[in-house]
Amino acid sequence: MRTAEVKRRFLEHFAAAGHTVAASAPLPADDPTLLFVNAGMVPFKPYLLGQRTPPSPRAASVQKCVRTLDIDEVGKTTRHGTFFQMSGNFSFGDYFKEEAIRLAWDLTVKPRAEGGYGLDPDRIWATVYLDDDEAHALWRDVIGLPEVRVVRRGKADNFWSMGVPGPCGPCSELYYDRGPAYGREGGPEVDEDRYLEFWNLVFMQYERGEGVGKEDYPILGELPSRNIDTGMGLERMAALLQGVDNLYETDETRPVLDAAAALTGTRYGVRSGPSAAESHPDDVRLRVVADHVRTALMLIGDGVTPSNEGRGYVLRRILRRAIRAVRLLGYEDPVLPELLPVARDCMAPSYPELAADFDRISAYAYGEEETFRSTLRQGSALLDRAITRTGERLPAATAFKLHDTYGFPIDLTVEIAAEHGLDVDVTGFRELMAEQRRRAREDTRARKTGHADTGLHRALLDEHGPTDWQAYTTLTTDSTVLAVLRDGAPVTTAVAGQIVGVVLDRTPFYAESGGQESDAGTLHGPSLSAEVLDVQRPVPGLVVHQVRVLDGELAPGQPVRAQVDPEWRAGARQAHSATHVVHAALRATLGPAALQSGSYNRPGHLRLDFSWRGALPAGVRGEIEDAANVAIRGDLPVEVRHMPLREAREIGALALFGETYDETVRVVEIGGAWSRELCGGTHVDRSSQIGGIAVTAESSVGSGQRRIEAVTGIESFRYLARERDLVSRIAERFNAPRAEVADRVAALAERLRESERETARLRDRLLTVEAGQVAATATVHGDVLLATGTTETDARLLAERVGTALPEDRPGVAAVLSGTALVVTVNAAGRTRGLAAADLVRALPEGRGGGNAETAQGRRPADPDKALAALAALLADRTPE
Repeated sequence: MRTAEVKRRFLEHFAAAGHTVAASAPLPADDPTLLFVNAGMVPFKPYLLGQRTPPSPRAASVQKCVRTLDIDEVGKTTRHGTFFQMSGNFSFGDYFKEEAIRLAWDLTVKPRAEGGYGLDPDRIWATVYLDDDEAHALWRDVIGLPEVRVVRRGKADNFWSMGVPGPCGPCSELYYDRGPAYGREGGPEVDEDRYLEFWNLVFMQYERGEGVGKEDYPILGELPSRNIDTGMGLERMAALLQGVDNLYETDETRPVLDAAAALTGTRYGVRSGPSAAESHPDDVRLRVVADHVRTALMLIGDGVTPSNEGRGYVLRRILRRAIRAVRLLGYEDPVLPELLPVARDCMAPSYPELAADFDRISAYAYGEEETFRSTLRQGSALLDRAITRTGERLPAATAFKLHDTYGFPIDLTVEIAAEHGLDVDVTGFRELMAEQRRRAREDTRARKTGHADTGLHRALLDEHGPTDWQAYTTLTTDSTVLAVLRDGAPVTTAVAGQIVGVVLDRTPFYAESGGQESDAGTLHGPSLSAEVLDVQRPVPGLVVHQVRVLDGELAPGQPVRAQVDPEWRAGARQAHSATHVVHAALRATLGPAALQSGSYNRPGHLRLDFSWRGALPAGVRGEIEDAANVAIRGDLPVEVRHMPLREAREIGALALFGETYDETVRVVEIGGAWSRELCGGTHVDRSSQIGGIAVTAESSVGSGQRRIEAVTGIESFRYLARERDLVSRIAERFNAPRAEVADRVAALAERLRESERETARLRDRLLTVEAGQVAATATVHGDVLLATGTTETDARLLAERVGTALPEDRPGVAAVLSGTALVVTVNAAGRTRGLAAADLVRALPEGRGGGNAETAQGRRPADPDKALAALAALLADRTPE
């Protein structure tokens, strides 16, 4: 049974049981505690936490997930994969344990001909929490499992929580006995390779308090309503139904593995046993490749691009691990163009958008491989410089920088260093990596307090209800102060000079979102004057204003007039509509692959990030600017419509990658289909009200990411006026018409470049003369010529020139000292004699450094005369009798 069919049966089973089928959320998590969605319940967390009312009491989904905490275990076990799909059914205060157990059991054992999975019920085991007698009795008395196959386990295994204060509860897990070939008999507690977990049913009924780990926290009491959250690993079920050993060998992954094996000439599985512990290292590498290539495909498909931080860094690491694994298998050519299309074909039956968007996806992936291959090529040069500075042992800090900054694997660093006769402080490197992980864990814990920090805001929302938000319809409201907040706590009054948070019953202020900065304005009352500095939504439905009290006092219950600065709002509307116009102009000029990945706009200014590889020529920038201004001059209507998300997608409305949208969305159209995007911002009524757009900059903000910056409205005219004045001043300096300024500047720049080239030629001639002079002073030791010299510039270059100037028919060595280094070169006749530059450097007193037979470099010795004398003696001793 193919994985896509496993997915289809799951969703149909739960739809027939009254569940609303929800589409998978994008992999980038809309959650401050997560980089990626790592469990099927994540998109439903607001409903499970009681923060939002669910659209229906029961739901089902197959959610895309990524987990990277155990990335080093990928391929070594049958349980770890970075990308996986979690099939889940959810009850929000509807059914509980009995129906959850029955629904899971029915689908699992129902014959395939009837739409089930048809697993043998006699090979299924269930685990329950230690004191969950109810679940134990349901499995034994209702389902009919023998008591020996219903195992009680402790809190670490069978009690679920989010890891922070909040909902928790016991869980029940289903395991399938794969037989004695996979391990020891005795159930899940004995061997979790033989007994493979495939479904976890979480009975969310309690609230947990503060604590650490999986066990050290108190249970505070019952939740107001009891929920169900289950997760069936789609890949694990597919592996069971397809009769393969692990998730790497299912139909959505195995073709990638086989393609990698064919490229590298490796025969998968012939040297491994059936259990993960018996895997040959080459098989582990092939699994890593298959898993990571598929994961990269899915991440880029959902809008993640390679970078040095956050989600982009995770993607970069995954891609580079796959490329490195293939190189370790002996394949040196680019591999992603061979494997990524295979992964696409595997996943497209479930996610057809991957095929439609493959040009964009592959451009990022192939570009990242090209970058990493360049990094690998540069590795020897980087390490050579580090070795020259550090001597016998490469410090941990250098190895860590190579790894962290350049993506250089530590094993490759060790290998190259060994070629230079050096070792690497691997222990120190591991300590630095551990420190980095510790900081990352602390940062994660800090982010996880986000839910706790919103407790006060949720309490205000529960007490007063949602803010009556009127930003789309008015600039002024008569409002009542509901709460004043300072330092995270409510206060009874705020006085002049204080900055506080203010919750109003209604507000005209736009809260920062969707890349649009919040409104500015004022609050006024009978004895109050305050300026609004910022506006945010800390929890859905509640608007909080950050204000500075200018005069009088501010207190709960006080009536105020909330007034948005009309000039600010007008500029913000212009900038946000201009962002849509520039995005549409980009796509019209460059094609649909130029898709927005982020934006920021404030009155008079906009910034738009988009997917593209390579800088835009000035002519193309001009075309984009021109297309945008033609749209403005066309006075296109700007219309706002609300519709179901499904309908918006059908009419081609563009959504920002990584954003999560409600089932009903707001669509902003400029000129109908010319620009159609999902957006919650404020906009002009017609495009002509934008006034004008002037592109001020275009730059790179990461691999495959470009940024356009522009000014709008009156700011665009001011910018163009400054540009005009600048050109006028330059024209005056050159005493030339403005139309000729560019040519005059280009001519001057070319003269400067020619001067630099001439200077370089003169330096080269001087270096050749200097090398000839040093070579002419060569002395004979045995039958080897030794030429020595000093320089204040490039010792390596002078040494190589001296070596070339020595007679070709005689063994010759050149040794050149600079202020920090000693460089030794050996000519071809000397290398034929058996002399090697690296050996000579290491044989000297204080000999440290490395290189190859032709050229080697070490630190400048403390006593140069003594070192050169030792070199002469060494050459004499090496002369054949």
